[in-house]
Amino acid sequence: MTELEEFADALLDQISVETNEEKDIARLSSRIAEDPEFKVKFETPEQTVRQLIPELRQKIFEFTGIAVPEHVRIEFPGLEELKKIKGCKVFARQESRNFIDGLFAALAKEDRQQIVSVIKEDIAKFLVYSTYAKSYISKISTTYGDYLDGTVYLNNFVLTSYPQIILYKQGRPFEARYDSVKSGYIGALKMTALEELVHSIQSNLYEENKAAVIEVNKINEELAGIILSLDDATVAKLSEYLQLPQVPDEFPIAKRANLFFMLNPDNFIVNVLGPDVMTFTKVEIDPGISQMVPQLLGIYQRWLGPIQKHHAVFSTMEGMAEFCVQNILREDSDFHQYLTMFMGTDISSYTVRKHMGKDLVSAVYSSRGKDAFSIMIKNPPTTRELKDHQRYLSRI
Repeated sequence: MTELEEFADALLDQISVETNEEKDIARLSSRIAEDPEFKVKFETPEQTVRQLIPELRQKIFEFTGIAVPEHVRIEFPGLEELKKIKGCKVFARQESRNFIDGLFAALAKEDRQQIVSVIKEDIAKFLVYSTYAKSYISKISTTYGDYLDGTVYLNNFVLTSYPQIILYKQGRPFEARYDSVKSGYIGALKMTALEELVHSIQSNLYEENKAAVIEVNKINEELAGIILSLDDATVAKLSEYLQLPQVPDEFPIAKRANLFFMLNPDNFIVNVLGPDVMTFTKVEIDPGISQMVPQLLGIYQRWLGPIQKHHAVFSTMEGMAEFCVQNILREDSDFHQYLTMFMGTDISSYTVRKHMGKDLVSAVYSSRGKDAFSIMIKNPPTTRELKDHQRYLSRI
């Protein structure tokens, strides 16, 4: 087995929990479809959501004062297509676009040799974007929806399967529990469509976040290239200094991959300095490491700005969507049924969950009412303001 095949197998193994879950869902759905006693039917996600959209658009406008753009579309991709869409959500320089799309397409098909072919194209890019692939694809079965460039994508595979599976697992007589499961299913669709439609009104936040992530990934690509170009002696010395597991000499790329994953600022800085790094203006690193990789400190320093911008903006985007869902659907019986039946919680527990972005949105809403949403969209907070609400309120 070649070293690149080892990389492909390792990545497939890292997402195997998810892919096995998908296969289990598909098998159980097939079994349910063949059970002659399971005669109840649910409308498809598309049938239900098309009916819900006009009301949800209206509720968003009434609550936020911002209309969902008319051009926003709703699509219901299948599992393989959704995994490719996940790749489109990885924001990067145009020069990296084809590589990312190819990697996610190969993973969507679980095509080992195609993954190897993609890795051969650019190992530095693979080191950077394989972490996204592992993270994004590992969450498909727990992700109901996504928003990207004017389109809301709803997870047809999961949303079609779950109501049937939940009802089937509750046991016979299926008809007796059908209405409550259907209500929870509709609640899930309301929540998901509402959340993604709120993302569609966050135009400036969306673009600021996209620009910040592109810059972060550009810096990470630069670091990957530097690490891959290190000579063998430096690699050995630095690996020993960082106390990394030994890798046989016949795997030179793996040695450097281990260094990259350790020194990647998303890992190294955050783990060493902690989450407060999001408010730092400068970083310092071990002089011993700097001697072996002189460019590292400069890379980390350049990384601080865009990662902090991403952290502040993305937290605001997510917090705003969650705040809107909680308030708009607070009295919705279908949403309550979803929380109980699908999530095993209730509205009280759901609304008190801590979220830095939601807490800021709540504070600004308490001060400015529905104007808070347009204010935050036009004037994103800094990381300091995300933690210190009064600082943000004083500025705006």
